[in-house]
Amino acid sequence: MNNSKQIFKDTLSQIESEGLYKKERTITTPQGVTIHTKEGGEVLNFCANNYLGLSNHPEIKAVAQKALEEHGFGMASVRFICGTQDIHKELEQKISDFFGTDDTILYTSCFDANGGLFETLLGPADAIISDALNHASIIDGVRLCKAQRYRYANSDMADLETKLQ
Repeated sequence: MNNSKQIFKDTLSQIESEGLYKKERTITTPQGVTIHTKEGGEVLNFCANNYLGLSNHPEIKAVAQKALEEHGFGMASVRFICGTQDIHKELEQKISDFFGTDDTILYTSCFDANGGLFETLLGPADAIISDALNHASIIDGVRLCKAQRYRYANSDMADLETKLQ
């Protein structure tokens, strides 16, 4: 056991020396253009998925609070195990009406959506040509499907052309 502990310590030291060690930041304010972190004070926030800045909008927070009071906090599992709440079906119907589609299915994240998308739409007769540095959710989604997979070097149009041939 002592040998394993030393191996882990050595591996961690190597990761740190290569500048790959990740340190979690503790955010002490709501998400926004600027946030406060315990470690660095006020910083500009370029990494959140809050692109439209709606996570702290008063109307959004009020509606979320109402939903929390009426429906509780989350489903406790995936929809095909625990079911789908009426508010989710209502939102899906509104999205379907807006886009003129028969139905809509919501995912909790883009990662989950990509995990379900490729496998559902693509089979062994299909092919996917993908940039090697695509987001991890795309890479994992592609791995789950049965389509033929071709990856080209990041932004390398010559390599892409080769894969297309």
